[in-house]
Amino acid sequence: MPTRQRFIFSIDDLPKARGESHELSFSGGSAESFAGLLQQSLREPTLWQRWKAMQPDPDAVDPSLGQNDPAATVEAHQSDVHVSVTVVTTLPHAIIQHRMTLLIGKHWTLRDVSSA
Repeated sequence: MPTRQRFIFSIDDLPKARGESHELSFSGGSAESFAGLLQQSLREPTLWQRWKAMQPDPDAVDPSLGQNDPAATVEAHQSDVHVSVTVVTTLPHAIIQHRMTLLIGKHWTLRDVSSA
């Protein structure tokens, strides 16, 4: 059984944090809306499936990138434009990194990882 881990991320300027693809990018402005969208993207394959369909050769995409955790939780707390995000999941860091990058680009920093 996979181990649940807690990942803590920071986002310096959430209102400006956007992914490269407008079709997949976060478009809200609040920490709560981002937390909800990230949680959905970790629990369900929809965002990953949309990204995969946009690739030049979708069949060549590593299917392990499409992993989900229906029990993943995301909390986000905002202070001015800075946001602290806590993710609790069994998914590996690479999956979380991929989904966060799709949603907000490289506008985040991993601060801590621990057992949940």
